[in-house]
Formats: sequence, C-alpha cells, structure tokens
Amino acid sequence: MATANIPGPLGLGENKPSVDAGTLVLAESPAPQASGAADAPALDTEIEALDLSATARAAAYALKKAHPAVSFTSGRRDKSDQARAMASNVVKNRKWIEETYAKSDLRKQCQDWVDANPDKKTQAEIAEGLLSVFNNATDADLGKFSKHLSGDAFDVQPVDKDADAIKKTIRGLAGLDKFLDTEGGLVRWHAQF
Repeated sequence: MATANIPGPLGLGENKPSVDAGTLVLAESPAPQASGAADAPALDTEIEALDLSATARAAAYALKKAHPAVSFTSGRRDKSDQARAMASNVVKNRKWIEETYAKSDLRKQCQDWVDANPDKKTQAEIAEGLLSVFNNATDADLGKFSKHLSGDAFDVQPVDKDADAIKKTIRGLAGLDKFLDTEGGLVRWHAQF
C-alpha cells in the first residue's frame, strides 16, 4: 500500500500557497480601534432616558447639539404616563383633549369620559379615568392617538431666551412630522416623528 501524501495545515511547512503580487494591498490599513472611539458622540443621559425611537432619538441629539441648554420634559410614555400627562392639561382646560388631538374614536372616548365626569377635577382622578379608556383601547388605536406611546415624540421645555432659534431648529429636524408650540391653548413644545 502506498503512503498517502496528506498536506499539513495551510501556511505551514511545504503547504504555503504563493500570493500573486497583484492581489496584495498596497495601502496601509488603519489600526483597529476599540468600539466607542473618541470621535463617537458621548451619550446624553437625559436623551437616553426618554427611550425614543431611532428617528426621534437622532433628532433629540441634533437639537441638543445645536442648543446645548435645551431641556426635554417627556419622551416615550406608557398608558399610565400618557393619562397622567393629559390629565395635567385637562385640569386647566376641560376641552384640551378635543382641542389638541387629531379626530379619532379614541379622542372622542377620552373627551366623552371627561365630559361625563364633571365631578372629577383633580389630576389623579382624571388620569385614572383616562387610563380606564386607554386600557379598553386597541394597540392600533393607541399608536394612532399619541406618538409618545411609540417613542416617536418628545417635548421640550419652552424657553424665552433663543426661543425662535430653537423652534427653527426643531422645524428643520430630520424626520419631523409635526411641531406644536401650543396644545389646546397651553404653551407646550411638542415634536413628533
């Protein structure tokens, strides 16, 4: 029986393939860098805490880069947070829901609850009632009702200093769907994507 000639590992001993000079890289490759290199933007804990969608998050970073003093007051909300935020405005204006949200079945249900419960006057009482409406809504209806519920919206603390410049920057943010500087007669800066 003849002995078989089994080559060893590639690149060792006589098993070294030749490399054609035409396939060699002539330019030096940059040295590898650790993930999170120095040129990467630092994470902003205020923005990260908003739990925004990718588009809204990128817009928040762009806004903060242009106006470092900007302060965010709200981002993604769960149903309870949304009910509480709405209730704080309803306390000031009982028609705030219908004056603020786009016409929909869910908007009507929320406003109907407020109208049917004139004795509920505190933020906690109104929030509890609105949450009961949200708990009976479908995810599809909730998603259409408020972009905060999907993380596609953030609110900015209104300011007097540089207000026009900040609003102009917000209106120019990539992916912006709508910017409101008042909601239902109340001063609120709301950006949605």
